[in-house]
This record gives sequence, structure tokens and C-alpha cells, in this order.
Amino acid sequence: MIITKTPFRMSFFGGGTDLPSFFLENRGAVLSTTFNKYCYVNVRHLPRFFDYSSEVAYSKIERVTKEEDIQHPAIRNAIKMMDLHEIRLTYEADLPARSGLGTSSTFAVGMLNAFHALKGEYADKSQLANEAIHLERVLCKEAGGWQDQIAAAYGGFNRITFNGLGFEVLPLIISPERKKLLNDHLMLYFTGFTRFSSEMQEKNDITSKEKQYKLLSMLDLVDEAQEKLINKNADLDDFGRLLDETWLLKRQIGNRISTNDIDEIYYKAKNAGALGGKLLGAGGGGFLIFFVPPDRQMSVSKALDGLLNVPFEFEDNGSRVIHYSPEVNSQDKKTV
Repeated sequence: MIITKTPFRMSFFGGGTDLPSFFLENRGAVLSTTFNKYCYVNVRHLPRFFDYSSEVAYSKIERVTKEEDIQHPAIRNAIKMMDLHEIRLTYEADLPARSGLGTSSTFAVGMLNAFHALKGEYADKSQLANEAIHLERVLCKEAGGWQDQIAAAYGGFNRITFNGLGFEVLPLIISPERKKLLNDHLMLYFTGFTRFSSEMQEKNDITSKEKQYKLLSMLDLVDEAQEKLINKNADLDDFGRLLDETWLLKRQIGNRISTNDIDEIYYKAKNAGALGGKLLGAGGGGFLIFFVPPDRQMSVSKALDGLLNVPFEFEDNGSRVIHYSPEVNSQDKKTV
């Protein structure tokens, strides 16, 4: 039996520039972190006592006699890619799916990590990220960028850059005190709305030529925000103001990015003292992150009364195996 634990991510700056259709012509960069909310994937071989050969449990339970009959595209394609059979897989998570935190990619990374461990193999962070990108973007043909898979595999607070050669993960060098100060200024709220990221990418068509200049402007903000974090003499409040700037740009790159309800929530928070914020993910719903000075957080909390506030802390670990029990195959008596 294998159990993996994989963190969710929040992306602050550069979202949209991680799409190949954009960064292959220009360049791309995102500023993101993982935090202490996780998905767990439990995998083992299914004992041969049942009238089905594989069982997968997520928001629904599937029992099939042929792996190609599995309806969940990522699970089906991953099992085929890894040449696995007679699988029992269970997925659990601290946060809901389709909520803008890269949940599907986090699951993909955790699942592939578990499958490698089940085969007695070690997969490093780069391999997990690349395989998850291939799984989602090529095999499952889902629209979207690359940042979610990379963040989930590597973990930590990073600047991730993209170009024609691929990607590079550069950990942000921030003092523990400044990193905690940033964490203490952030408030995470669940809007109650969910959507599929791949659908939002297609509907918003954010890489069309007439919108590229906005993405280039968002790319420039990555450098500015990074400087505000690593320069201990910089005013950290400017990071919050830059969040507001990148959110205003993001809203202009597609008519499905925001909604009237989301706009109302955002402006309530700003009027109550938030310096900035943004909707996490491709848009349309999910989680909102706000930068709020501690002395104004009570006011924001009252303004957003009725919405679920989710306390969190940054974390530094990517996907990892937290339980490993080798199995013995009854047919050949070899360790699996």
C-alpha cells in the first residue's frame, strides 16, 4: 500500500504566462507557493477476490473489469501510461476540487508519485512535474498551463520560469521573519463557486493576440513583486497593491474570469481595508486571496461574514510518499 501527500498551491503573479502558446513566443514566469492543505492518494493492487479488476474512488466510485473503462480521464490515462493493472485507488483532499488551487494537477502529481512507488520506483520532482504535464495536457487533452503540476511536485515558495527549453524552479530567498509576515497579511476565502480550469481557459482564450500585451504587463509584475519580497527594506504593503494591479489586468483578459458576485466580494474586502487580492486559478469561482494589514483584518472578516475563511500556513515540501508497504504477489511471490 502506498499513500502520497501532495500540497495545493496559490499563485500570486504571472498566471497565464505559463501556457506554452504564450511562453514559447515570449517567456513566462509565475510567483507561487504551496501551503498546508493537501490531497492524499492511496494506491494498492486489488486482491483477486472480486468480479471487477480495478476500483477507483474519488467523488464517485468506479469498479471496472477493464482499465480502459475507467471514466476519470486522468486515472485512466495514468494507469495506461504506467502500464498498471488491478488497481485500487482512493483520493481524499482537504479542499474541494475545481476551486482554483490546482487541485486536478495536484491529484495528478500525487497519483503518479504513488504509481511509481507501487512499482518500486523513485521519481524525482522534475520527473513528476513533466509526467503530470504530459498526462493532463497531452494524454487528457486538457487546456491549461504548466505551473500547477510544477508547484505540486516541487513545493515551497518559488519563481517558476518558462521558455522554449522548458521550465526552471527558483526558490525565493526570503527571511523566515518576512515570510511569516507575508503569511500573516494574507486571508483566504472560499467563494462557494467551482468550475473546471480547462473549460475556463478555453472560454477565456487568454492567449489570443489582442490580449498578449496584458499578459506581458502581468509578467512584468512578477519581477516587481519578487523585489518587494526579497528586499527586506521594501514596504511589504506594496506586494498587496501589486496584487490588486494584477487582478485588474487579469479581469480584462476574458469575460469569464470574474462574475458580479465575485466582484462584489472583492470590493467589499477592499472597502473594509484589503490593499489587494485576486481570484486564484483560471477564474470563474473558487478561492479569493486578500492582502490585509493585521489591524484591518477584523474589519474585512466582518465585511465578508458568511464566507468561509480558511486559515493556512506556507509549506516547503512537494509531493511525497508518507506510507510505503511493499506487497507480495501471490502468483510469483515477488515483492511488488
